[in-house]
Amino acid sequence: TRAFHADWEARVYALNAVLLRRGVYNLDEFRDAIERMPPEEYLAASYYERWLAAIETLTRERGVSGD
Repeated sequence: TRAFHADWEARVYALNAVLLRRGVYNLDEFRDAIERMPPEEYLAASYYERWLAAIETLTRERGVSGD
């Protein structure tokens, strides 16, 4: 069986691992960011879409993103 359904999921997984390792955020903060998603977005999102939303939220909040 494949670990990921699509290549982008593997990239999100790897990006999260790098950001955690570099201390941009910790695992508790990552989980909290997922839990802060609006309920309708959370319910409509796949597992790795939730991860991506959390990464976007945390990097934006920390001024790490290119925005």
